[in-house]
Amino acid sequence: MVDDYFGRDAVTVARAMIGATLLVDGTGGVIVETEAYSRDDPASHSYSGESRRNRSMFGPAGRAYIYRSYGIHWCLNVVCGAPPGGHAVLIRAIEPIAGIDLMRRRRGCEAIDRLCSGPGRLGQALGIGPLHDGLELAEAPFSFRPPVAAAPIIAGPRIGITRGADRPWRFGLAASPFLSRPFPAEV
Repeated sequence: MVDDYFGRDAVTVARAMIGATLLVDGTGGVIVETEAYSRDDPASHSYSGESRRNRSMFGPAGRAYIYRSYGIHWCLNVVCGAPPGGHAVLIRAIEPIAGIDLMRRRRGCEAIDRLCSGPGRLGQALGIGPLHDGLELAEAPFSFRPPVAAAPIIAGPRIGITRGADRPWRFGLAASPFLSRPFPAEV
């Protein structure tokens, strides 16, 4: 499953992940928002080549690439594409369905629609950290199930970046209350 599913280009995988179920040690939910990053993308961590920080992005497809954002938040990405690598999908938001009480404690947040809406919040709620870097999404502590049916998807420009921001590589579950931010067409 890993090669067939995650071995595709980042844009295809980012779109396909909407509606998938992702758990980390039994906590998680349905992926409702993603962003794609490719090797030739100036916003990608891999744009300048392999480094100690982004080494996992150049590894096998279907593995986690974890990085710290703003020195505070751990963010979860999944490596995709074929070698030589450098392609990943940032998981921006999920709809919580499992381990909600634990996620609330980790985040100090009661509002379910804010628990995992944004990559930093999602990382904190799922307990993501540097020890998850390079691990397969198909093996413990992760559990990943592709969507069983096609989801109504909306696309738009990525957010929180300055370079390559115009690429419509942000994907979301249409009308989901769990998105990090509404898409322009939903405003």
